[in-house]
This record gives sequence, structure tokens and C-alpha cells, in this order.
Amino acid sequence: MKIMIRQLWTWFDTVPSQLILILLMLCLGLLLLGLAYGGDKFVIAQVHYSGGGDWYGDRTTIPNWLKLLRRRTDVVTADERAIVKLSDRELYRYPMLYIVGHGEIRFSEKEVEALRFYLQRGGFLFVNDDYGLDKSFRREMLRVFPDQNLQPIPNSHLIYHCFYDLPGLPKIHEHDGEPAQGFGLFHDGRMVVYYVYSSDIGDGLEDPEVHPNDTSEVRELAAKMAVNIAVYALTN
Repeated sequence: MKIMIRQLWTWFDTVPSQLILILLMLCLGLLLLGLAYGGDKFVIAQVHYSGGGDWYGDRTTIPNWLKLLRRRTDVVTADERAIVKLSDRELYRYPMLYIVGHGEIRFSEKEVEALRFYLQRGGFLFVNDDYGLDKSFRREMLRVFPDQNLQPIPNSHLIYHCFYDLPGLPKIHEHDGEPAQGFGLFHDGRMVVYYVYSSDIGDGLEDPEVHPNDTSEVRELAAKMAVNIAVYALTN
């Protein structure tokens, strides 16, 4: 042990002080990151937005989603969803955000800036159109990223193959009968926003009694897609 300690001190003598400072700051940053994320438990935060839409919907979606991750992957998760506003300091505690609703969504200027900052620095946003969110959501995303529109995500994209090998985005609820469509926004080549339209993955994850007409096969498709979304968010 004494030899190891002497060797360690000898090594420190040969390392520039600036590098030692960088290493210490890195260690501190990793420690704070671990504390901020609640240890090693993965949490999905549901966004409380303004505009009049039912941001609070899908009450059982995230708890069931987290349970799926615990059972099917090595991800250690919390039991319940977190609720966060984009203007909250706590926003940066969560690696993944969830937006859902049927109606109007509107961000303040502060929320637009906060969401852009969050996404550009490693955050991920999954948006589930419950039927009626599309128009206002697209408008608000143009405020967050004025230089790009939501892009169709091809079936070959990694999000459909990173854990389960899926042929593409599954169709869970009928809505207007349009095909399920996945869209994305990108920063530095990374998809930072994944938006599902005419699919409704969130409803497919709710407790069975919430949507009793959903078959077990449909619910399983929603479960597999949800696992892929979370795994993608955690690894990209």
C-alpha cells in the first residue's frame, strides 16, 4: 500500500497542475450529475405546459413505462413520473421529457430558450399527439428551432431498432385513420425531439381499463416502441 501511495504521489508530481484541476473538476461534475439524476434511477419528466391543453393526461403511462424498462432492460428507474415546467431549474435534472395532450400548447419566450438550451446540451424530448396537439406543437417547435422543420423519420432509423427490431412506428389508435407517422428535430446530427402523430404510443401504455378496446397485441407494440424510445434517449 505504501508503495502504491508513493507511486501515486510521484505520478502527481509529473502531471501539470492544469490537468489535475481538470480531472478534479470532471470528478466533481460526475458526482453532481449523479446527485442531480437521483443516483442511478432513470426518471421521465412530464412537461406542464401552458395554452389550455391537457398536459396532465396519460396519468398511468409513465409509471407503466418505467416498469417496462425495469423488467425488460438493465435500466434502474424511479416508480413514478416527475412533473416539470420548462422554466423550472429542475428541468436539467431529467434526461428525457414527455409532452402529451389533445389541445393547445404554448411556450413563453423563457420556456423556448430553456427548451432549446436543454436539447442542445444532451436532453431528449418525446412528444405524443393524443389527437389535436399537432398544429400548435409544430408552431412552437419552429420557435425553438427556427432553422428547421420536423422531418419524417424513416423506418431504418435507429430508434426503431436499438432494442427491439421494429418495422417502424406502430399504429395504436385510429384517430383520423391516417398512418402512424414519426417526426424528428436534430442538433449536431443527434435526434433531440421525437414526435409521433396518429399513433398514440402513450395511450397504449396506460392501464388496460383506461382503453379497454386495446388488444394485448396492440399494447405489446406500444410497449416495445416505448422501450426503444427510452433506450435511444439514454444512449444517443
